[in-house]
Amino acid sequence: MADEEKKYTPVEDDVMGALEKVIDPELGIDLVNLGLIYDVQVDDAGHCTITMTLTTMGCPLGDFLNDAITEAATSVEGVKDCKINLVWEPVWGIDRMSRFAKIALGLHE
Repeated sequence: MADEEKKYTPVEDDVMGALEKVIDPELGIDLVNLGLIYDVQVDDAGHCTITMTLTTMGCPLGDFLNDAITEAATSVEGVKDCKINLVWEPVWGIDRMSRFAKIALGLHE
C-alpha cells in the first residue's frame, strides 16, 4: 500500500506487527519492511488473508516462509487461520522498502 494508506483494524495491525518478525532468509530483513506485504484482512470469523508478493518470480515462497507467515498470523488473538494470496501485481521494487530496510541493506536514498 505504498500509494495509499489503508486503515487496519486492531487485529489486522497486530497481524502486521507479527509479520515484522518474519525474516526473509535471503535478505535478513522482515517482510513488512521489505514491502512484500500488500494487504492484511481479517474477517469477523477470524479468517486472515495476507496479500503479498516476492522480490522476484523465481524466488520460492517455500514451506519455510509459508509456515512462518501462517504461524505469525495465527499467533494473533482472534485469528483462527491464514490464507496467503501471492500476487505479482503491482510488481515489487526497492521503492516499496521502508527506510529502515534500505539502510540495513546499504541502499542510500
